[in-house]
Amino acid sequence: MVDNNTVMEDGKCIECGANQTEGHSCYEMFQFPLIWEHNDHELYALHFWLVSCYMIQHPSNYTKDGYHLLINLFTKAYDGKWDTEYILLKNRELASQIKKITNPVPNKERERISEKWSMTIEYVFKSGETNAINSINKWTEHIRMDLKEKQGC
Repeated sequence: MVDNNTVMEDGKCIECGANQTEGHSCYEMFQFPLIWEHNDHELYALHFWLVSCYMIQHPSNYTKDGYHLLINLFTKAYDGKWDTEYILLKNRELASQIKKITNPVPNKERERISEKWSMTIEYVFKSGETNAINSINKWTEHIRMDLKEKQGC
């Protein structure tokens, strides 16, 4: 099983910068919308965007090639307004071209780089289940804008 737990220091995630909220780390806050989407098929349709936004902000979970695949897929899907079925098809195609996607280094030994993001999972969590669709869509927009600023893509 992949260990995606995050490292919190002084009440903040050292990768995405999310504040610990109601005693939850950013990884724990991420679990809430994963549960919410099981109650709402419209919310579940945003699963790719939810997971991608979170994982883009936590690159230590990936190999260098795996992270570049995620960024490439996210930006092409967002810019091209791809539907979920096509995203999954392209994901399978791209993933088959690299050896290892997830970081094999044990979680506690991973190198983590702090980045400033305009929005994190904290926003989705605080917005709550009833506003999850809007907050995930907004988070997706912010991630795309941030990627343009950070990487020029």
